[in-house]
Amino acid sequence: MKKFLLTLLFLVLFVGALTACAGEESESEDGEGSSSDPITLYSPETPDLTNELAAKYEELYGQKVNVHYAGTNVLVNQMMAEKGNPQADVWYGGGGILPFESAVEKDIITQYIPESAEDWEVVENGIKMKHEDDYYVGTELFVLGFSYNTDFVTEEEAPKTWEDLLDPKWEGKIQFPNPAASGTATLMVLSYMMQHGEEEGWEYFQQLAAHSNSIPDSGSAPTKAVAMGEAHVAIGFDFMAYEHQAKGETVDFVVPDKTPILVNPATLVKDGPNPEGGKKFIDFMLEEEAQQILANWYHIPINPEVESQTPLNIDSIKDNAVDLDIDWVNEHYDRIRNEWTNKIN
Repeated sequence: MKKFLLTLLFLVLFVGALTACAGEESESEDGEGSSSDPITLYSPETPDLTNELAAKYEELYGQKVNVHYAGTNVLVNQMMAEKGNPQADVWYGGGGILPFESAVEKDIITQYIPESAEDWEVVENGIKMKHEDDYYVGTELFVLGFSYNTDFVTEEEAPKTWEDLLDPKWEGKIQFPNPAASGTATLMVLSYMMQHGEEEGWEYFQQLAAHSNSIPDSGSAPTKAVAMGEAHVAIGFDFMAYEHQAKGETVDFVVPDKTPILVNPATLVKDGPNPEGGKKFIDFMLEEEAQQILANWYHIPINPEVESQTPLNIDSIKDNAVDLDIDWVNEHYDRIRNEWTNKIN
């Protein structure tokens, strides 16, 4: 009986030691999440794309990634509402850097730069690659331009500048996304106003709106309309056109003479539940495996080891990049977006 009790006591102590070790391994040294805790990713990018990225991360690192999809402005509002109890660890994508720049002022993101990007210049080839105080890092390049249906528009006829869109021949044949809802369109409006001033900018967009046959909320909807023959020309990002082209649809893309060319960033959500996991996921976004997935979705990869799957790359587009006044963006982003409804819609 004594021997049985000693054996039982040993087993209890052994199990207790294993439990303690497991508890130590489940938390990082500062208690901020672990490799076993899930990562929550907020993203407005195509759900199939973000789910593919999440699956690849899970395959490589054995850590669950929960993807939450919504439009850029919806996600920003959600993160604002969750400031007292953040639910996300990583925010990836939003039609370029503008909503991320605005988010710094909103205090919903925090500083983190992967080691692989520490030596990057803040601005390279006229393109801002990361935040100067490390609040975000670029993961790929987006070009804002014009898709067109090659059944209705020849390469020679296609618009080459933003002013070309006001040609009477495009009346009733253009679509662009709603800046009150779409980060893509907010970028379009702010960029034009930075170059030409607000008065001229509002006049331009009133004329452009009069030319359009629809102004949908989704950033990708106008390009889809071009592919379906519901519009001849649409404003959107390059990858949207090349996705349709890869499916055999009669769509091509024009890089305007001077246009926004932006990195699409990833950032760490401030006070998220698993910051260590979030940092690891951002590291992954710059690794070849993730960059290849982005390239396969016709995004321009930022990692030089990964080849673009479209005709565009950093060397072919850098001369078209327009300089963006980020301070002006931070000051006017929300106001301009909100004024669109009163002035245009």
